[in-house]
Amino acid sequence: MCIFIEKKNTMKPLSILALSIFLVSCGATVAVDYDRQVDFSKYNSYNYFPTIDSDLNELDDNRIMQITDSLMQQRGFVKTDTPQIYINFYARESISSSRNTIGIGIGSGGGNVGVGVSGGIPIGGNVLSQQLTMDFIDVEKDGLVWQAVADGEMKERTTPQQKEAYYFSVIQKILAKYPPGKK
Repeated sequence: MCIFIEKKNTMKPLSILALSIFLVSCGATVAVDYDRQVDFSKYNSYNYFPTIDSDLNELDDNRIMQITDSLMQQRGFVKTDTPQIYINFYARESISSSRNTIGIGIGSGGGNVGVGVSGGIPIGGNVLSQQLTMDFIDVEKDGLVWQAVADGEMKERTTPQQKEAYYFSVIQKILAKYPPGKK
């Protein structure tokens, strides 16, 4: 169960890092697929696919791009107008009731007969399940060479800081698997 803590003033980078470490434990899972014939060491520049249609709002698109830029540049990649790879991303989302419930039950029994009634009251509000896919496309070949799919959850009603921390932890997990074979 993930618990989000809202802070009224602006979160400092250290607070975002601490919250993102906490959210990592909430566990987005990442699956990766890639072209085994590609030499990933030749890629050192990137940009975003010219027509990203992520199915997210513009604020989330900007969050994802800013976080990806920061993490890619920390790893030595250069963002340029003439990249070797394009990054594309898109998300599929669904909303479900919280799986956390408070149980209520009544029962009776006597002799060889037992009767019981129970039920659960959902607590914690709705949960947003998100599948974020990130594609790396070789610009020269115009073909997909690497893909990561991350499945994660967050509360339906989150603050901008909570969303930023969520995306930071998910994208960090995604990029930890690039390039393939590197630990």
